[in-house]
Amino acid sequence: MGMLSLPGFLSCGKKKVRRRGEAARRHPGIWALWWDPLSQVCAVLPGIRWTDSPGGFAHPFKLLSCAKDFNLTHEKDSESSDSDENSERGNWSSKGDYLLSMVGYAVGLGNVWRFPYLTYQNGGGAFLIPYTLMLALAGLPLFFLECSLGQFGSLGPVSIWRILPLFQGVGITMVIISAFVTIYYNVIIAYALYYLFASFQKVLPWSDCFSWADEFCSKTQIVNDCNTTLNGEIIHANYSYVMSNNLTCINGTINYKPVQFPSEQYWNKVALQRSSGLDDTGRIVWYLALCLLLSWIIVGAALFKGIKSSGKVVYFTALFPYVILLILLVRGATLEGALDGIEYYIGRQSNITKLMEAEVWKDAATQIFYSLSVAWGGLVALSSYNRFHNNCYSDAIIVCVTNCVTSVFAGFAIFSILGHMAFVSKRPVSEVVDSGFELAFVAYPEALSKLPVSPLWSFLFFFMLLLLGLDSQFASIETLTTTIQDISPRVMRKLRLPITVGLCTVLFFLGLICVTQAGIYWVNLIDHFCAGWGILISAVLEIVGIVYIYGGNRFIEDIEMMIGKKSFFFWLWWRICWFFVTPVLLMAILVWSLITFSDPTYGSVLYPTWGTAVGWCMIIFCVIWIPIVAVIKIVKAEGNLIQRIVSCCRPAANWGPYLEIHRGERYSHIVDPKKEKEHEIPTVSAFVYKQK
Repeated sequence: MGMLSLPGFLSCGKKKVRRRGEAARRHPGIWALWWDPLSQVCAVLPGIRWTDSPGGFAHPFKLLSCAKDFNLTHEKDSESSDSDENSERGNWSSKGDYLLSMVGYAVGLGNVWRFPYLTYQNGGGAFLIPYTLMLALAGLPLFFLECSLGQFGSLGPVSIWRILPLFQGVGITMVIISAFVTIYYNVIIAYALYYLFASFQKVLPWSDCFSWADEFCSKTQIVNDCNTTLNGEIIHANYSYVMSNNLTCINGTINYKPVQFPSEQYWNKVALQRSSGLDDTGRIVWYLALCLLLSWIIVGAALFKGIKSSGKVVYFTALFPYVILLILLVRGATLEGALDGIEYYIGRQSNITKLMEAEVWKDAATQIFYSLSVAWGGLVALSSYNRFHNNCYSDAIIVCVTNCVTSVFAGFAIFSILGHMAFVSKRPVSEVVDSGFELAFVAYPEALSKLPVSPLWSFLFFFMLLLLGLDSQFASIETLTTTIQDISPRVMRKLRLPITVGLCTVLFFLGLICVTQAGIYWVNLIDHFCAGWGILISAVLEIVGIVYIYGGNRFIEDIEMMIGKKSFFFWLWWRICWFFVTPVLLMAILVWSLITFSDPTYGSVLYPTWGTAVGWCMIIFCVIWIPIVAVIKIVKAEGNLIQRIVSCCRPAANWGPYLEIHRGERYSHIVDPKKEKEHEIPTVSAFVYKQK
């Protein structure tokens, strides 16, 4: 018979047991077992105490026969594997799965279509100073806090608030906002899919003014009128008159017609079939609806086994965008005018005096906050599948630094090609630079259409947008499914496929309003309200609740249970940020956002009053759960009002590490309502002994 060095009983037979000697030293009440490959019998060795002796055990053992593959939990399903530490919820198959999923979640479309423009607008290279400071003071501390929180409790963004029941509504708000965002975010992915398919043509359909264009479409600027000299006198005349009389315009007096590039008209007239406003819904644009359906099919297929399947998909979707960015950068750097674009981005055009403007610091803090995807619930959900002793500290630093470096790197690829576009069209770079939809679907496609083999570069660019969007969408949907799974992990885990399919189906139908002719107005409306200060409210309450009510030092002790004891100086920086700097910065951004809040517009199109009212209703629906849940918790508590509030500000009786083996003495008191159920094994004829 061969002795397995298994200080802890999780399963018997050929399955691997994850309990290690170090953990067993902390938990003397352990199990050991034998496996006899000939008789196919395993032996349970209760009452064995671990020692530092060479054999590891100090007491004799007792043999009990048991069935092969005996397990204290129910049979594993397709989502869990033998190596999972948490057989009930499952774990990431490898560290790489988790890190790439986190990178994919953090690195999204904003890194490509917002950060480069903000850098150019706020002083070029000088903008990196406040950007880096805001990363260290606000972004990284909140990112580390959420990763640690999810990993410690192994719960989703709603159930994790066992830590502070009064604030459980914050988790609900995060999930609802994530649901709203997934609706329109997949519509943007559908746009990228449409342009991706449109790139499979010898001549890009937006490269010239074709049959769909009107009289305002032009690839070059058209002179409308100017001053000229006629018979020794300066006159103001239409350009047609100037040309018909062989006259010459005086420099600096030329006025141009308000023309639109082919790419702009293609975006509005062909891709979107955009109506006049939110009042004019129009019909569903069928090809965008099909692209939306395809994008949801891709998301559902990647998540049908949860993290076990999405963790493998991200090896491609998270890494390949970097390959494409590198290709676009190399191609752009070889073009005429590329240097001018890069200088506008981060070179000689940098303006250090911009740092004196408060708007620059606000933009830096806001960009860091949103680009890291904190307070959306996704970081908690993804981290909840980590092993308990995973080093979440190093993970947080790696992901945050990767996200910021990606933003800077993407800016070079974007501005090098925009610089070439400005050179070809003989306009300053400032006139061709834009952000958001206008950059992704107007300015950059226009620039790519001027390159040799333009369909290839167009395909690569929109394929990159597709992958960047899908990564973030995977994590957002995983946030929703994790929340549902936490209701009853054992039951819901077996229903993972129907839950995922059902969720994607519902969200697809909800998103159909965004692929009507007024769809872009709905996308902009949801983004304007739901992805704005609602998230800031959640972030402020999250850090205040954990640091000031639950206790920052107490939370640090929880983290040390996972990553090991650290020195006072190690935690000094995090204490400064968590207790003071980060909450103050978040409050400043929130107040600034509320003060500067304005009614939504799309370009020059104003929204009707009812549209703005719908936006307010959406955000109220998201945040109203914070006070509602707080009131419900207080009503259900016992005692007078003060006692009820105090009890709701204490962790729930079942708060702590998910698995008993990780609880130690600090959480040995945890009430585990599933404990008796977990130990019921009706299909196995065996006796189970446990040291008292």
